[in-house]
Parts: sequence; structure tokens; C-alpha cells
Amino acid sequence: MPDESQGQRPVTVPARGGVGLKAQHYRTILDTRPDIGFFEVHAENYMGAGGPPHRYLTAVRERYPLSLHGVGLSIGADRPLDRNHLDRLAALIDRYEPGLFSEHLAWSSHDSGYLDDLLPVPYTDETLGRVCDHIDEIQEALGRQMLLENPSTYLAFTESTYAEIDFIAEVVRRTGCGLLLDVNNVFVASTNQLWDPVQYIERYPLPHVREIHLGGHTPEQDEKGRPLLIDTHDRPVEDVVWHLYAHAVELIGPIATLIEWDADVPEWDRLHAEAVQAEAVMAACCREVWPDAAAG
Repeated sequence: MPDESQGQRPVTVPARGGVGLKAQHYRTILDTRPDIGFFEVHAENYMGAGGPPHRYLTAVRERYPLSLHGVGLSIGADRPLDRNHLDRLAALIDRYEPGLFSEHLAWSSHDSGYLDDLLPVPYTDETLGRVCDHIDEIQEALGRQMLLENPSTYLAFTESTYAEIDFIAEVVRRTGCGLLLDVNNVFVASTNQLWDPVQYIERYPLPHVREIHLGGHTPEQDEKGRPLLIDTHDRPVEDVVWHLYAHAVELIGPIATLIEWDADVPEWDRLHAEAVQAEAVMAACCREVWPDAAAG
């Protein structure tokens, strides 16, 4: 378990709106230097030794705080962590010193290689022990706290013996990791599994949340005609997710908030507007619930 009072780099990502850094926006960002809180990048996109992606990321990092988001550690897999992948991740973190690093409560690797999806895990004692061991190994290798993201899920395992929130809370208790609360994932999973998303937010281990994600989802139907939401990150944040986000901010306070838009990425101004809206929600919540923060 990491000691947050010693050996930790300070968290430098501000309580503002941020967006994922996309190649099509590199020049616009560097030429116009927009007023935005931070950028987030997927670690696996920058694990090469050099080239244009690193040149642009270096220039962006000189001007803006950075959050690093991993998609390939496969924390929930029933196999050892890929030490080569972890070593490359550690080198990337040393190179760019992001304010935050996060990964998913999921698995994506098998003996035959990596899969394209972030797959769910059953919430059992066996999985709990494995996930905690992997997080301990990651935090030891990186020398810092990592954030664990709640998943978007479409089904429940019959063998699960923990509710999702209880499972995540126990992971935090055992490992000292922080949390990334993906509010869109909460709404997607709650719709698909008939949970109450407001109760989910209220029961979540909110004191450990260091970052929030917001994104778009695609509405579909299952084979019985029931609503089925797919976490696609290819469109604006829905109004219902904005309302759920506002409730989370009322409980947590202002916090670094990322807009995830990874497919059909729009022009810069449209993406930036979503981050501005997140800041407007935080400001409104501060005036109503956190007046001291608003005054500051």
C-alpha cells in the first residue's frame, strides 16, 4: 500500500474540465493554447520510443497538466501482469510525470494475446485477491498511487458474492488505491442491470475519488426489446449523465473531470465546449453547495 504522505508526486491536475488529447487537434492546441484544465492520453498510444506523437505530447505537457489513462494492464486477468508492459508504463510516467494515472477494473489479456475489449470480472474473493495483488504490484513498480475506474457492464455473474460498490470499496481498503468515477459507466451499467444510478453514486467510496470521466453512449435494445446502453464514447454527454454528474459534484466538490470522446471525434471547438460545460456544472454546484470553494 503506498504511503500518500511520502514518496508521492503531488497531484497537479486541477479541479477543472479536460479532454482526451487527439492527434487531429495537436496543431490547434499548440497554435491557440486554449484555456483548458488538462489533457488525458491513453498510455498505450505513447509507448514507442519517439516520433511525432512524443514531440507533440512533450510540447503539450510543457503547457498543460497531464492525466495518463491505461487500457492494457488487464488488472482483472487470471494471469500475472505483463512486466514488459508495466516497465514501459513506468518509463512513460517517469518521462511525462502526469498528475494522475488510472486503469480499469477489467481484463483484456489471455494466453493468446490481448483482446480489443475491456471485459468484466466476477466479484468474488478469488477475484478480489487477484485484483489487489495486481494493484499492489503496479503501485510498487510505479512508485505512486493509481486510480481504479468502475466498469461499464452489461450483465452480472451468477457467481459474484459482492455488490460492485462493496467490491471496489474493499479494493481501496486493501491497496490504498484511489478511484476514477466514470459517471457515464454508472448510468450505462445501472440501465443495463436495473440499478438506481443515484443510489450507486451516493453509496460509492466518494472520499477516494480523484477524477471523473464523462462520455457518450449509444442506446440499443436487447433481444427482448429492453433498453441496452453501449459505452461508445462517440457522441456528446447525455443530459441524464450531466444531471448525475452534478449530483456527484454536489457530494464530492470540484474535481478533475475528463470528457471522453474517442470515436467520431469532433472539431476542437465542439470537444472543448463539453469541457467548458463540465466547469459550468462545477461552478453552479459550488455556488449552491460549496460556497467557500466558489468564493475561493
